Amino acid sequence: MLLLIIGLFVMQRKHVSFSKRVFTGLGIGIVFGLVLQFIYGAQSEVLKTSLAWFDIVGRGYVKFLQMVVMPLVFISILTAFTKMKVTKNFGKIGLLIIGILVGTTAVAAAVGITTATVFNLEGIQIEGGEAETSRGEQLENRLGDLQKMTFPQKLLELLPENPFRDFTGARATSTIAVVVFAAFIGFAFLGVRRKQPEQAEFFQKIVEALYAIIMRVVTVVLRLTPYGVLALMTRVTATTDYEGIWKLGEFVIASYVALIVMFLIHLLLLAGARLNPITYVKKAIPVLTFAFTSRTSAGALPLNVKTQTHSYGVSEGVANFAGSLGLSIGQNGCAGIYPAMLAVMIAPTVGVNPLTPSFIITLIAVVAISSFGVAGVGGGATFAALLVLSAMDLPVALAGLLISVEPLIDMGRTALNVSGSMVTGILTGKATKELDLSIYNDNSKQQLEA
Repeated sequence: MLLLIIGLFVMQRKHVSFSKRVFTGLGIGIVFGLVLQFIYGAQSEVLKTSLAWFDIVGRGYVKFLQMVVMPLVFISILTAFTKMKVTKNFGKIGLLIIGILVGTTAVAAAVGITTATVFNLEGIQIEGGEAETSRGEQLENRLGDLQKMTFPQKLLELLPENPFRDFTGARATSTIAVVVFAAFIGFAFLGVRRKQPEQAEFFQKIVEALYAIIMRVVTVVLRLTPYGVLALMTRVTATTDYEGIWKLGEFVIASYVALIVMFLIHLLLLAGARLNPITYVKKAIPVLTFAFTSRTSAGALPLNVKTQTHSYGVSEGVANFAGSLGLSIGQNGCAGIYPAMLAVMIAPTVGVNPLTPSFIITLIAVVAISSFGVAGVGGGATFAALLVLSAMDLPVALAGLLISVEPLIDMGRTALNVSGSMVTGILTGKATKELDLSIYNDNSKQQLEA
């Protein structure tokens, strides 16, 4: 592993492009992990010990990214107010972002329903062992707390009660709460600027200085991406249960078909807005690659926002709103496709026909509403599935039977979540004239250089 890291460092010193280094780390990680599992076996002590050391690079990188998420969200949205970049269209921008996120999640639910039906997936076909049964029991216990919350209570969870607690990411909805808190301070700043311009000017300089420092921290952390991807991908391929994947191969294939179809819908939305979808794909590769390997939408936020602003020309205010809200609202993969597929699979086991119009319409509506507050970290899809299945009066224990393939599918889901967030930012920027088309169409900026 040290030799591979040194190799990536040499590539960086020779000014090899960021995208090429990320893909090199991805490819080498896949091969290295497969070789390690072949030689030692997935459960060997040698491999477990080695992976614990590899985690210093892989999970350490993810922790660094998560470290800057809350400060980045807060200071970026506050900066948008001090620079007057979103205040004129604040209401329109907010409604567009939420509308696109929730709307695409409803479409993703329809895609999941269709895919599960075409592949004729049924929960009764899945066999579970001891680990799967235990997982199912855990899900049922977790559901107990969720069922006690009414929809109005879930909406209240989006609001900040203790901003300092939310800065720690203590709740699934902490990111949205920080966005709301930053917006309150932003509006307060506008009021002070009208009555006390000297104090407002001083505050603006402080905010701009903090923003410059935070963005520098983000840049430093992003330089570690190739190394983080290498270590993360090595862990994935070295520990993956390939026998479990083989048994549930049809579900894995169906899941990725649905994810690819939804990604194509993202491209169609861009084409409908008269934006080149090929340009989008070329520039999105680094951030989608990281999201795929790390399985964390929250960790990908710094790269997400920087890609929107530097590669696509989205204004800072719109990019930060879209990226931040996309962590907890309308995740197309985790909160859209996955819960819908599970519901269609599980319904026949309790005598419910999942193809009736009433079931389909209700499921799509429940998925869209339940997408509020899904955490942008590992486990968000399970949380979304519990909400949807409980709302549809379907048993949740069967969701535990997919534990062996969960990591593999979660990689694709996370990449789709991040894509949905970026597409939302681009479409909102285009609609509100907060998108610099010259940057978007500039093919010389095909990758983000950290």
